[in-house]
Amino acid sequence: MLEVRPATSDEDLGHIARISQAVSPDSPVNVDEMKWSDAKYPGGQRFLAWLDGEAIGSGGAGRVYMFPPDFPALWGNISVLPDHRRNGAGSALLARMSDVAREAGKTQLMGRTTSDRPAAIAFLQHRGFTESERMKVVRLPLAGLSLPPASAPEGAVISSLEERPELVPGVYEVARLALPDIPGDAPMAPDTLEEFRVRDVDRKNIPPGGFAIAIDKGTGEVVGYANLMVVPGNARLAWHHMTAVAPAWRGRGLATALKRATIEWAAVNGLDAVEGANDIDNAAMRAVNARLGYQPMADEVGFRGPLWPPRPGDEAEAP
Repeated sequence: MLEVRPATSDEDLGHIARISQAVSPDSPVNVDEMKWSDAKYPGGQRFLAWLDGEAIGSGGAGRVYMFPPDFPALWGNISVLPDHRRNGAGSALLARMSDVAREAGKTQLMGRTTSDRPAAIAFLQHRGFTESERMKVVRLPLAGLSLPPASAPEGAVISSLEERPELVPGVYEVARLALPDIPGDAPMAPDTLEEFRVRDVDRKNIPPGGFAIAIDKGTGEVVGYANLMVVPGNARLAWHHMTAVAPAWRGRGLATALKRATIEWAAVNGLDAVEGANDIDNAAMRAVNARLGYQPMADEVGFRGPLWPPRPGDEAEAP
């Protein structure tokens, strides 16, 4: 018999990590990342789908931490082992996640899949979800890679958070200027330095050595940054978490130099590859990726949709 229960123990989190590894082997979640999320952004809930004593699927809903607390949607994710799909597990998990959203006063759920997973897309579309964002995903294998050393444009020097930890406030100021300009589904700029540190700096899988910082030689001010996030559950792969340049320094090759510095760190530290994802309308960063030799992968597709199944009293709000 199929049953969906809250995931409350470390053993439950281990089951979620195992299912994530099986469904998304290149980008699985791990127990440490789940505990970090629960500690820093409380209020969400995770569930396991059980069939005859076996955990065969997982799902969860929680705050979209890139957006403000009053954002109208919760983030949702569903993973069901391939041999147990089309038996109602996904629908049952989605219903429990929708209850979490209702209790939080939200009207929508949002999440992502990839363009090479037509069954997942059909599942979402059948339940009223529509595409809200499309990201072009690219990958750069590091074995045998030969790139010129990172070289900052005239007037700037590149350091790292490991070398200059006192520059985090300056990095935050660049983020406040640059993040609102990035195409995407909603604003991403954090409200406070403390929130920025929690979200984009002081995380176990954001290595200080792979956090490149560009500094104006004349003023000593931070004018750009790029950082990596080592994938939870896959220590040989890193994502380009963010690349941001102050408006006055754009068009000088600084973003390319910063990104190259993070690539160098990844190669020296034994990673197999780095990946990045940019909104389909972010032509500038996509051009940087092309110049550096990144290869395209399946698109990452964002969806937003109503709580499901609908109930009397649910707000009718367009995704």
